[in-house]
Amino acid sequence: MSDLKQELKEKIIEQLNLEDVAIEEIEDSDPLFGDGLGLDSIDALELIVMLDKDYGIKLADPKQGKAIFESVNTMAGYIKEHRSR
Repeated sequence: MSDLKQELKEKIIEQLNLEDVAIEEIEDSDPLFGDGLGLDSIDALELIVMLDKDYGIKLADPKQGKAIFESVNTMAGYIKEHRSR
C-alpha cells in the first residue's frame, strides 16, 4: 500500500498545483485540510474528480469526502477497498 500512498502524494501535488510542497513533506497521517496541507473545499472537489478519473470511484455523497480525505492513509485505505481501476 506504500506505493499507493506515494502515488497519491504525487497526484495530490500535481492535481492541486502545490508547487511549494515536496512529496517528502507530506506524512501519511498528516491532515490534508486545516492545519495540515491547508486544502480547501475547491481542492476537495478536485480530489473527488481524481478519485473518479484515476480509480473509478464515484462518491454518491460529497460529504463522504471529509472522512476519506482526512489523510493520505485514509485515502489509500478507501481506494484499496473501492477501486475499480
